[in-house]
Amino acid sequence: QVQLLESGGGLVQAGDFLSLSCAASGRSSTYDMAWFRQPPGKEREFVAGINWTGGITTYADYLKGRFTIIRDNAKNTVYLQMNSLKAEDTAVYYCAARPLLTRSARSDDKSYNYWGRGTRVTVSS
Repeated sequence: QVQLLESGGGLVQAGDFLSLSCAASGRSSTYDMAWFRQPPGKEREFVAGINWTGGITTYADYLKGRFTIIRDNAKNTVYLQMNSLKAEDTAVYYCAARPLLTRSARSDDKSYNYWGRGTRVTVSS
């Protein structure tokens, strides 16, 4: 069992930097982790994923290199560093975890067993 708690959301200006954190309890170091987001009135979408060692990362194409996902297994924490924020990045951001060696693509939200409650990011233009 893994519990996930996101933090770091808030109201920022377009062009700002923001870092989100996902603190995990339980045996999270052996799980692949990911960030998803749900913009207002839209479906949830994949943002970034990272394997259990931190050596493999995957990003949504639309990000164009603005976000970075990293993990610190010693702290059981995954981070999402967001640069050059845009109004369209406004969303509730969710952290998710799935067992390692899951075959589905990291962008497949159905492959994740555990989810946090989300943290809201609002970018004003």
